[in-house]
Order: sequence, then structure tokens, then C-alpha cells
Amino acid sequence: MDDHSDDIRRPLTQRIEVYAGAGRKQWPDDLKAQIVAESLEPGAVVTDIARRHGCRPQQVHDWRRRARSGQLVLPASADTLSFVPLVSETSLPAAAAPSESPEAAAVTVEFLGHGWRCAERLGLPC
Repeated sequence: MDDHSDDIRRPLTQRIEVYAGAGRKQWPDDLKAQIVAESLEPGAVVTDIARRHGCRPQQVHDWRRRARSGQLVLPASADTLSFVPLVSETSLPAAAAPSESPEAAAVTVEFLGHGWRCAERLGLPC
């Protein structure tokens, strides 16, 4: 359709195009956190990371701000140490009398994880 006309008696009409789409993309929080963690690596360029993931650099900067304020939880790094609670399988009765023997005071801890197993007495490395 030609929108340009030389006939001055014909009123000019505006051509309007309507794009129907799915709207805004909803980014899951775990993916946002992964992208932010990648952008915080030394030497990372936010623009390159945003382009690689199909988002805008402004979004990544906003997600980084949310992560700093605690609104977005970042995944733990593989080389980050964290503490876990130690849970006892048995509990001693409250009225049990303490023993004088050092063997009775020894605690054995067993670690299970990622293909390795370690059992140790506290104070001695596995």
C-alpha cells in the first residue's frame, strides 16, 4: 500500500503497525543470579554477558543492584567455604555423668559428599 499521494484532495492517513508479541520476558531468579554471578567474575564485561544471554546490560546492572541489596540471592561459588550444621544421631541423657576417660570424650564425625567419604575423630585430620 502506498501512503504517499500527490492528490491534495485526499486526506493523508497515518500508517500504524501493531506488533503482537508475548510481552516482557520473565527471567527466573536462578537464571538472573547465574548471570549476575558471571558478571562479577574478574575481567567480566557486562555488555558481553548480557549479549550472550539475550538480555540488556541495564537489566544485568539492575540485577546486580538487587543482589547487593539482598533482594537476589547469588549461587555459592564452588571454591567458597560454607558451614553446615552438625546433627547428632543419638542424644545422651541429660542426667548422664561425665566420664574421666579421654576415649569417652572423643567424637567421631563422618563426612559424606561428592564421591568422597571421611570419618575422623575430632581433632585428628582424615
